[in-house]
Amino acid sequence: MTPEPSKVPPATGLLPAKLAPVSAMQDNMAKAKPYEWKIVWTKVFVFIYLHYAITRAAYLFLTGQIYPHFYTTWLWVALINALTVFGVTAGSHRLWSHRAYKAKWQLRTLLMLCQTLSFQNHIYDWVRDHRVHHKFTDTDADPHNSKRGFFFAHMGWLLIRKHPEVGIKGATIDFSDLERDPIVMFQKKYYLILVPVVAFAIPTLVPTLLWGESIYFGWYVTTITRYVLALHATWLVNSAAHIYGTRPIDKSLSPTENAFVAYITFGEGWHNYHHVFPWDYKAAELGNYKPTSGT
Repeated sequence: MTPEPSKVPPATGLLPAKLAPVSAMQDNMAKAKPYEWKIVWTKVFVFIYLHYAITRAAYLFLTGQIYPHFYTTWLWVALINALTVFGVTAGSHRLWSHRAYKAKWQLRTLLMLCQTLSFQNHIYDWVRDHRVHHKFTDTDADPHNSKRGFFFAHMGWLLIRKHPEVGIKGATIDFSDLERDPIVMFQKKYYLILVPVVAFAIPTLVPTLLWGESIYFGWYVTTITRYVLALHATWLVNSAAHIYGTRPIDKSLSPTENAFVAYITFGEGWHNYHHVFPWDYKAAELGNYKPTSGT
């Protein structure tokens, strides 16, 4: 016998009202522990030292206390800086995050070493965060959600524990392609051995041992200052290129076209375009590198 319409219990979307009353659901929501920022103090102190070190480098440079082999050393700085950015843009970003092109093992090995030089976590972790960022842009599941402010999107997200949604939503993304790449997995396994050698020892010792540069210049400039400036250039893609600029491709998306960021990151500032067409291996609008391509 079909009950009269007036006696049918109202639906809650999950269970009949008598089994899951609205008041009970509200009580459970109220009891849920809100997300709280948990500061990672180790990273805070590391970042304080890194920014002290580049200030120290600037002082030593401006007062003429270091740089006995000025031009040779600065050519070395320019080279390793380019390799650092190359490892992030062409490597962990375009190749491994978006599979925008294919590369043989020789190129993948070179890109892996350049990406290690950048010291921005190993490729697997970098790609994990970036794929989650693309799929859940500017939500709680986005590791560097720009809606939480410029500083958070720039570097603050690295100084606190991630929002639980990052892990929950991140578990829905496939990383099997990375797990099948022996070069990616080799770097992940030996990352703590590779980083001190590739990112710190080589940039410091090459100018010191090969042409007698000051060890202080080697450490403060070719290693630390180069590293910190590369970090900020990468971070600007997450912060400035999500807040400042134009949105000519898709105005509904937060990423922007930012010419300044594009210049210092080998083209990654054309970010509105990139979020619409992440499969494009070029760093601009299908190869258009002119400043007007982002305005």
